[in-house]
Amino acid sequence: MRAALALLADVFCVLVFVVIGRASHHAGDGIAGVAGTVWPFLAGLAVGEMATRAWRRPAALWPTGIGVWLATVAFGQLLRVVTGPGTDVAFIIVSAAFLGLFLLGWRLVAARVPARRSRTPG
Repeated sequence: MRAALALLADVFCVLVFVVIGRASHHAGDGIAGVAGTVWPFLAGLAVGEMATRAWRRPAALWPTGIGVWLATVAFGQLLRVVTGPGTDVAFIIVSAAFLGLFLLGWRLVAARVPARRSRTPG
């Protein structure tokens, strides 16, 4: 269950990145526009999740968080270049900073929150 929640947190972070970015640039097209922008980064996220075997230690900063972050940015930007929308240095920097803050940030917060232990009555 923890792995599924971590994956959802990662997907949420990528979606927030795209929605905020599109809103700040007044990009239209609604859900289709979001889908067109988010898919390369979600594909990169999937590469990172698989490469780091994120399901084993989903909240670990290293190697999971760092690997997922780097793969999301690198493959997301590469797919944007290959499929047409392109990219530029400023967008690479912004995406790396935002995704790093969020993909690593929730893991840093999770590391500070004590794990809840199940208690058996008795």
